[in-house]
Amino acid sequence: MSENNLTLHTDKYQINMMYAHFLKGTDKAKAVFEVYFRKLPFEGGYAVCAGLERVIQYIQNLHFGEEEIAYLRMQEENYREDFLSALRDFKFRGDLQAIPEGTLVFPNVPLVRVVGSIFEAQLVETAILNFVNYQTLIATKASRIKQVAPNDILLEFGTRRAQEADAAIWGARASYVAGFHATSNLRAGMLFGIPTKGTHAHAWVQAHDTEEEAFRAYADALPEQVTLLVDTYDTLRSGVPNAIRTARLLQSRGKRMNAIRLDSGDLAYLSQQARHMLDEAGFPEVKIVASNDLDENIIEGLKAQDAKIDVWGVGTQLITAADQPSLGGVYKLVAREKDGVIVPVIKISGNPEKVTNPGFKDAYRIMNKKTGKAEADYLALQQEEDVKNGERIKLFDPIHPYIFKFIDNYEAIPLLQNIFAGGELVYKLPSLDEIRAYHAEQMKSFWPQYLRKLNPEGYRVNLSTALWKLKMDLIHAHTSM
Repeated sequence: MSENNLTLHTDKYQINMMYAHFLKGTDKAKAVFEVYFRKLPFEGGYAVCAGLERVIQYIQNLHFGEEEIAYLRMQEENYREDFLSALRDFKFRGDLQAIPEGTLVFPNVPLVRVVGSIFEAQLVETAILNFVNYQTLIATKASRIKQVAPNDILLEFGTRRAQEADAAIWGARASYVAGFHATSNLRAGMLFGIPTKGTHAHAWVQAHDTEEEAFRAYADALPEQVTLLVDTYDTLRSGVPNAIRTARLLQSRGKRMNAIRLDSGDLAYLSQQARHMLDEAGFPEVKIVASNDLDENIIEGLKAQDAKIDVWGVGTQLITAADQPSLGGVYKLVAREKDGVIVPVIKISGNPEKVTNPGFKDAYRIMNKKTGKAEADYLALQQEEDVKNGERIKLFDPIHPYIFKFIDNYEAIPLLQNIFAGGELVYKLPSLDEIRAYHAEQMKSFWPQYLRKLNPEGYRVNLSTALWKLKMDLIHAHTSM
């Protein structure tokens, strides 16, 4: 079985719906789907869009091979052979637009839009949600950690606790997008060009008769990359003193030790004492690395206690997004072809937040020209020209429409970029370092109150007046029957 073909990385009901459309003769009808999330993760003020590179790879390699066809032939649905033949000839020929990776994003704003036949648009739903949901979640978590330690070195150490191999490498990439400096995962380093960092395990110390012997042997093996884990036995009574002796040995050879690592205990107290001991011994340049189930809240607390930590190794809490293990993004039909015309559709729910925003629309970031800061995100139907021309627009709260203001001195930046057109890739994917730099610039374009970790101010996501009226009209049409 080939593990490289992700075409069947989908829910069975997608294939069943494709089959039903095929039998009905509606498989070529055009449809417009949007990917978005309804609620910000971690009770924060923003999310960081990620996952587009993975989506591009998936779309480019989408095909039903003989193994996939044979497997579908075995299913209890007894799919007809002409349907399986259609799958054999399948190629994504639709359009796909997406928000660039590293962009700050907010609820109900489309992250990805798929425009194509209902046949192909239905197939790609599950995989796109899988990629975008996970990587956006991890990038957001990494960005929150970066905010509490903006001037420190951040290392992603999560592979062994990640939910399988793909989560480890794509999580490492998402972390790097949001400001982490390196990963422990060599495969992620090889695939994406992320810098890699590593120290040694407690097992290295345990494999020697003494801690000092272990440190010396490690320094002999890797004299240019010496970071010593000092908490195997007793951090302050043996670990740090033995590290200092090793540092002196390296110094006598014209080398210097990089750092020590703390992986347990009271990290604030231990780092303070270790810093004092290292400085007193004449090694102020030796850094202190900390690990041990760290997240943004623990790091913030340690910094408030004046912990003397220079480098943070963050693993489980980051790679699993432990305090919110799912983004909850959805993929919703917003328009479909009927009698040769694209018409808007809506999903209505007893939960107001689940009522969709209908129609073929665009998303804009409204930048205030006077302040240079983001004012709001604005969803408008594609045919609306006022926002495109920079004319006066009304920004109102879609939940409380009586709360509004007008703005006219703005730049409307389209958020969705063309990625695939007619099935062909038309987007030049930036390098990972370019995406990372772009994300850093994004952070500067928002007022701090929207970005703070605790109780952030809510950023506006507004509907145009025409879109709001369309939504109300469709709700009325479907609820007054």
